[in-house]
Amino acid sequence: MLLRDELLSIFMAGVEAASAPAALAGVLPRDTPQGRTLVLGCGKAAAAMAEVAAQHLPGEVTGCVVTRFGHGARGDTGGITVIEASHPVPDAASLAAGQRIRELAATARKGDRVVFLISGGGSSLLIDPLPGLTLERKAQINGHLVRSGVPIADINFVRSHLSQVKGGRLAAAAGAAGDDMHSFIISDVVGDDPAVVASGPSLASMFDPARALAILESSGWPVDDALRALVMAGQAPVVPNHPVHVIANALTALHAATAFARQKGWEVIRIGDDLGGDAASVGRDHAALALEHAAAGRRCLLISGGELTVTVRNRDGRGGPNLEYLSGLMAALPQDAPVAALACDSDGIDGSEDNAGGFFDHTSRATPDACEAALAANRSYDLFAQIGGLIMTGPTRTNVNDIRLIAVGEHL
Repeated sequence: MLLRDELLSIFMAGVEAASAPAALAGVLPRDTPQGRTLVLGCGKAAAAMAEVAAQHLPGEVTGCVVTRFGHGARGDTGGITVIEASHPVPDAASLAAGQRIRELAATARKGDRVVFLISGGGSSLLIDPLPGLTLERKAQINGHLVRSGVPIADINFVRSHLSQVKGGRLAAAAGAAGDDMHSFIISDVVGDDPAVVASGPSLASMFDPARALAILESSGWPVDDALRALVMAGQAPVVPNHPVHVIANALTALHAATAFARQKGWEVIRIGDDLGGDAASVGRDHAALALEHAAAGRRCLLISGGELTVTVRNRDGRGGPNLEYLSGLMAALPQDAPVAALACDSDGIDGSEDNAGGFFDHTSRATPDACEAALAANRSYDLFAQIGGLIMTGPTRTNVNDIRLIAVGEHL
């Protein structure tokens, strides 16, 4: 098997372990509620989770979920409607989905069961801004935060203070059902705080309007008097206490990838399961680590996960965190280093392009100068297109952050 194919198979083993069919079917409630089961959800895994829910939940099942364009249903979702919308910048379909799902939540009654299916990407897909905040302005704020390299937990903290469905407000809208609620979450956030995933539509998070405004201001967004008054006037929602299940996360994927790699004969070294920080900088750090193992004569596979960030310097740039990570890694390696690497996003989309990530080895490696030029202009996609290193998987319909693999050793 070619090394590229072998590393891709290890990546896909991690993805499959974190998929809805593998993670959700065995944990759904099996008893039949007195009333109906209302399924509400959002995120890149939402359609796949809805298929599993429709197959395994007993009794009358209805509801609605929203997912990204291209990540929609491939099987029967029964009475659960699937809406597709834009990501990472919300659109009119995101707004329509947010309003419809909130209205459905408000129809919940005592005796009904409410099941929330939440996964990464839901923050942009499920949109229902506070009255007085337009979709256009919300999208501008969202886009600004993403481009500014603000940590995802802080981005979602701001989002939860600008929304009628985030920060537990969706669960509050369904409060008439009482505590027969269940949240099932596929986590894409470092630390796996369920209230951060998709900005926590079913879970109460810290309510601190002043902090939300401070994050906005520190990111460079001009907070005017109208926005300040709107945020400060918000109130913490009352969220029914209910079971919360994080059914898959980065560790789920990394454990599966590690086991599969060992079956392939690799010595696996885990170098961080929840890494954050600037993608190119982390790549350079990992190059130094890879060279240490190469100098020691080892043949090994360095595996890491987490969510790295990119600071956008060129609004016309192309490429996401995984390609910037690989560019930083390549830039710090001698041309003859016995190192190859694959880094991909578990959702199949690196940033906003059509690739999951990229790969390089000794036959497809750019010079350090070319890597640095691509990083300076945020053009890592073009760089990997030139060397034939783009990895295309299509949407995986799950989302548990990035999986990075560095193969070290002679005769790879």
